[in-house]
Amino acid sequence: MEKEGSKEKGILLTLAGGICWGISGCFGQYLFQQKDVTSNWLVSVRLLVAGILLLAIGRWRMGKDLNAFFHDRKDLRKVLIFSVFGMLFCQYFYFSAVEYSNAGTATVLQSLAPFVILAIVCIRGLRLPKGREVIAVFAAVSGVFLLSTHGNIHNMMLTEQALFFGLASAAGAAAYNLLSAEMLSKYGVYPVVGYGMLFGGIVLTVIVWPWRYGLIWDSGTIIALFGVIVIGTAVAFSLYLKGVSMVGPFMGSLLGMVEPVTAIVVSFLFLDTKFQWIDLVGFVLILGTVLLMSLRSPGREATKKS
Repeated sequence: MEKEGSKEKGILLTLAGGICWGISGCFGQYLFQQKDVTSNWLVSVRLLVAGILLLAIGRWRMGKDLNAFFHDRKDLRKVLIFSVFGMLFCQYFYFSAVEYSNAGTATVLQSLAPFVILAIVCIRGLRLPKGREVIAVFAAVSGVFLLSTHGNIHNMMLTEQALFFGLASAAGAAAYNLLSAEMLSKYGVYPVVGYGMLFGGIVLTVIVWPWRYGLIWDSGTIIALFGVIVIGTAVAFSLYLKGVSMVGPFMGSLLGMVEPVTAIVVSFLFLDTKFQWIDLVGFVLILGTVLLMSLRSPGREATKKS
């Protein structure tokens, strides 16, 4: 069983990661709308650069221990699986869903990840979902729906491609929550997250060839890229996944839903986005979920058979 202090620290780290994602989402919106940046270019570059940055810091702080998992083929295979099926799939499929629909639709579909995680956790633990868990999932997903669509289902564009990529991004989000905990506990944030991003970025770079894309380079582009790559990728994933390793993937996936709350607030303050009264209901549902999960007993949910 985890100590209460560890649980509280994990909650704070997970929330901080979600907040960083929300902030970076506004930088990404700016790049898409003002600088002609494409999702393929942004995802490949953000993974590569953030991965290199984390590995450089990790090398400075850990020395040769940074590459320890390379000496264990089983663990190397786990990190490679996490890189592609977790880190890369989650981001690439999410932005693909945005491309074929809109950001609100993609966000709602990706928010289904806790259902996937809860199902896997219950199957592995040979148990039924607890009432509090079911309520938390429905409240969080409902909150995301209200924030992303302002309560109007007609704002969702459910084409076949959007549905496929959106559900795939939910599976990817579930994967990076579930696949990272063991490796993070064993090797730490810098090797797992750093190499996870680097490997995922290399795979996508080979596919999309980002150097072929042209974009507007100026101070605004550089500042926004800093926000997306450093704040929204290197820092966000490091904080979030470290928190998940302490509170567990299911609880972490729900706490991570603070992201759309942050994005709405930042967009309202800096991007002149309109705020509607129904958004308040979404705020209450999501923040209520965070409070509900924060007050549950310490101890991470089982993710492996005993």
